Amino acid sequence: MAENCKIVVVGAGILGLTAALTLQEHIKQPVLIIASEFPGDESINYASPWAGAHYRPIPALTAADIRAQKLMTVTNAVLRTQASTHPEAGIRFMEGREYFEDPPGSYVGLQGGYGDTDGFRVLHKSELPSGVQWGCTYQAWSLNSPVYCAFLMRRFIHRGGKTLRMRLVSLQEVPHIAPKSEVVVNCSGVGFGDPECFPTKGQTCLVKNACDRTITQQNKDGSWTFIIPRPLEGGTVIGGTKNPGDWSSGANEDVRRTLLERAAVMYPSIVVDGGFEVIRDIVGRRPTRRGGLRLCTEMMEVKTEEGKGKRTLQLVHAYGAGGSGYELSWGVAKEVANLVAKGQQSPLKASL
Repeated sequence: MAENCKIVVVGAGILGLTAALTLQEHIKQPVLIIASEFPGDESINYASPWAGAHYRPIPALTAADIRAQKLMTVTNAVLRTQASTHPEAGIRFMEGREYFEDPPGSYVGLQGGYGDTDGFRVLHKSELPSGVQWGCTYQAWSLNSPVYCAFLMRRFIHRGGKTLRMRLVSLQEVPHIAPKSEVVVNCSGVGFGDPECFPTKGQTCLVKNACDRTITQQNKDGSWTFIIPRPLEGGTVIGGTKNPGDWSSGANEDVRRTLLERAAVMYPSIVVDGGFEVIRDIVGRRPTRRGGLRLCTEMMEVKTEEGKGKRTLQLVHAYGAGGSGYELSWGVAKEVANLVAKGQQSPLKASL
């Protein structure tokens, strides 16, 4: 029951699910997930099931990018193990390709560890599509996001995890729902009233057309085109748009047409019988934060049930990952577990 849980994770997106599993395994205390949506639900604000969910390296030139690169390294190692031991998770390692119509110097110069990715190779001009000035290939991964979220949820429940469907207005509600809670992990996506958070609307298109690799292209106008196959016959995601602060919820047919046209030029082999077999348009709101992911801990003081006193809980924030939630997920989960362990003054196993 919720009343007996000492650790509460708020949010059942990819960061919430991986954090809950890691805490469950290494802190050895009952864990409760409170969320308004869970795997299997569809909501424009529940971004994780809509994600393309693939890996692409970046030049790590800033402190934030260096931190992200370290978190991605942890995630890559966990996914490699899961891919070999749990084929039902919907993870597949494959070739990734990167194309640039107007390549930034940081990419061409292989700065910030960009060229250190497994299987990295600069592509010859003969391997580039029309209009592309520079490109590379590396080992990437892609996963079927709805399948993967369900896989994580099953593992959490099987290991004794508890869930409660509820839309919270404030984190101050948590200790009244779980009176024995000692730790609250805020994986709510956009936080609770954080002024630095905002939605980034994204539109992609899911098609039946098959592709054997991930492909990402930065166009001259600054837009992006990507092709991401979903394992376990999950189709292929063609994307995509990024519209910060856009609260509209509908899919735009002109956007879909542009995405498919660009994908056909970028990788002609994906076109079958002259076109695409569209499954559905996908629209989601990525939980974005100015300054990037918030990952820190603080103490939260709350009134007791009787209202005669106060008690203090540890509050760990892990939200605002934007479109990088899957790439950062297991690295963030490890950091969350370390923060919780420090707060409890108990050692955390080194191998997560």
